[in-house]
Amino acid sequence: MQTPAHRLTLRVVEGVYSFCRLDAAAPLPPWAHDATLSIVLRSKGELSIVCPARNVPPAVKVEGPWKALVIDAVLDFNQVGIIASLAGPLAAAGISIAPVASFDTDYVFVREESLDKAIGVLTSAGHNVLPIRA
Repeated sequence: MQTPAHRLTLRVVEGVYSFCRLDAAAPLPPWAHDATLSIVLRSKGELSIVCPARNVPPAVKVEGPWKALVIDAVLDFNQVGIIASLAGPLAAAGISIAPVASFDTDYVFVREESLDKAIGVLTSAGHNVLPIRA
């Protein structure tokens, strides 16, 4: 079965982000909240936070720095292959991603040093990548 091909418009999100890991029982820290972009996921094994790197205290376990690309559209939950249309070309180019979905749209995080290459790969795959809004 072939994945549907999507041609998407993405936008680079302002800022540099970190993925943080805390103990599953840890309270949600105040630095996790940010109006720009923050994501919180709690499971039985961990509390994961994605937030601007500048917010993260030095003692926290982090991965990063990451840049975020957001699909510049409200997506329907029944659409199939949205992330695959981005992940496939990026994987073929050796670019690691961390996809995250919100209610309205999807985000793809790429390592900061891979952003320019990722934009080139996505553009070559038929997607449109817009700069950060001023």
